[in-house]
Amino acid sequence: MKLLFKQRLFSWFDSYDIYDEDGNSVYTVKGQLSLGHCLKIYDADDNEVGTIQERIFTFLPKFEIYLGNQYTGCISKEFSFFVPRFNIDYNGWHVEGNFFEWDYSILDQSGQQIAEVSKQLFNWTDTYVIEVQNPNDALGALMLVLAIDAEKCSRK
Repeated sequence: MKLLFKQRLFSWFDSYDIYDEDGNSVYTVKGQLSLGHCLKIYDADDNEVGTIQERIFTFLPKFEIYLGNQYTGCISKEFSFFVPRFNIDYNGWHVEGNFFEWDYSILDQSGQQIAEVSKQLFNWTDTYVIEVQNPNDALGALMLVLAIDAEKCSRK
């Protein structure tokens, strides 16, 4: 399954539209006013399916993950040289990026690839392609990409 993740061009807060391979809207992400990034994820029927909330006052960036209103776990950036790395504490996934921070691999505990994320260059806004092996992992992969994009945005 392939998802196209596009940031909206004119928005006061972080807002994104996520499309499937056929151009159908799958998810909408709307930023909320808060300390740190707070992103609400809605499905195609406008039902809230998840939230990403940045923890503030941490040494390395951390993002709390909520599925619906239920706290699920945390995405945290690891200290590393040259390439970005993230861990997810509730499902054993980890993320490894490349030196330019444009491409990422999402791997499970055994090193099997869950998804591949690549940034499309030469767009007006942040645009990523997320290729997910199992469609059931699409929301989790999307949450990781949102956390990575928010972390990069916080450094600017």
